Amino acid sequence: MKQEWQQYIDIINQVVKPALGCTEPIAAAYASAVAADTLGSEPESLEVLVSDNLYKNSMGVYVPGTGKVGLAIAAAAGALAGDSDAGLEVLASISPEQVARAQQMIDAGQVTVRRTETDEFIYCCVIARGAGHEAVVRISGGHTLVVEKLLDGKQVFAAEPNAKAATGSICDGVDISIASIYDFATQVDFERIRFILKASDLNTRLSDEGMARAYGLEVGRTMKKSIDDGMLAEDLLNKIVMCTAAASDARMGGATLPAMSNFGSGNQGIAATIPVVITAQRYQCDEETLARALIMSHLGAIYIKSYYPPLSAFCGNTVTSAAAAMAMVYLAGGSFEQSCFAIQNVLSDSAGMVCDGAKASCAMKVSTSSCAAVRSFLMALNRHAVSNQGIIARDVEQTIRNIGQMVSHGMTSTDSTIINIMSA
Repeated sequence: MKQEWQQYIDIINQVVKPALGCTEPIAAAYASAVAADTLGSEPESLEVLVSDNLYKNSMGVYVPGTGKVGLAIAAAAGALAGDSDAGLEVLASISPEQVARAQQMIDAGQVTVRRTETDEFIYCCVIARGAGHEAVVRISGGHTLVVEKLLDGKQVFAAEPNAKAATGSICDGVDISIASIYDFATQVDFERIRFILKASDLNTRLSDEGMARAYGLEVGRTMKKSIDDGMLAEDLLNKIVMCTAAASDARMGGATLPAMSNFGSGNQGIAATIPVVITAQRYQCDEETLARALIMSHLGAIYIKSYYPPLSAFCGNTVTSAAAAMAMVYLAGGSFEQSCFAIQNVLSDSAGMVCDGAKASCAMKVSTSSCAAVRSFLMALNRHAVSNQGIIARDVEQTIRNIGQMVSHGMTSTDSTIINIMSA
């Protein structure tokens, strides 16, 4: 097997992971669980300091298993009941009694949360105090990337200086492009990529949960009711949008089921998975073909997102859905050129969608980008493509670099403005 193909598999395994709940508050829950372990006793107080973007993405989203919103409950629950060995599933085993105790801790003024200045987009520092001791845990550069632990002012752990975070550096030094991703996905031995089928299992269960029960804005269930009422047809486009939105409804509404995340985002993992799964069903594709398409979607999304920061004012579902559209063309028997057309079309359509924090309405943004994916792959199959218009270049690789430049340099003030509005 080619050396770079093994690198691609390593990248996917590093950033395509099960995550229970929105990854930003879960980062605080995880840091708090590690801090409690470092302290060696149940904390009597918690001080939580986070980056602006982590703060933004935690303000309006439910923490799974708690029925509550925000960083305070995430941190308290993590400290009292979190499993520090479970990574992004740190709160998987929390009980109602433990949630009540966490809320009591908050009500007693023992949990404080504030923003802090940092150059890192993903940053969380938890200071846990109890039994006359103090533990400090810092996460930086990745949602579960612990870079330092202190106990009573003494360093007990420090990450290696070259520790690789799940950030834009993920593809540094790797020979990767849309063309090489396509070749890898279509040619690598099936057994080496079979693992990606777990994304289909997890995210389909989450979609089924969102259809079965009321979560958030019920975007998916509303579409189903409209279909049942004869207002909409259950065609490929509406089924994809409905089922993808339902998974996001459940995730953002606090369902106690994990999503298979992509690059630190459960919603983007959903957007990379559900449209591909439903398209594979439409074309009656076998398990191997589905796995190849999912690899194409997930790795394509990772690659495009490696050109800009992991948290920003840009809604990452746009590029994730562009990669999903690429995979949908493959499932439909289209060519590599047509897959590139699909990427260009999605990025032209929805690249203006901003991120104003994680919340119930993210299900609407997931549905918007997934709708763009369906339209774009159908256009691509008919050889219609946006080219050399606006930020979309003639070449897909230049378009991807343009998107990275727009987000990294053009949207920094937008991000600050959004955070200031939300924090006012």
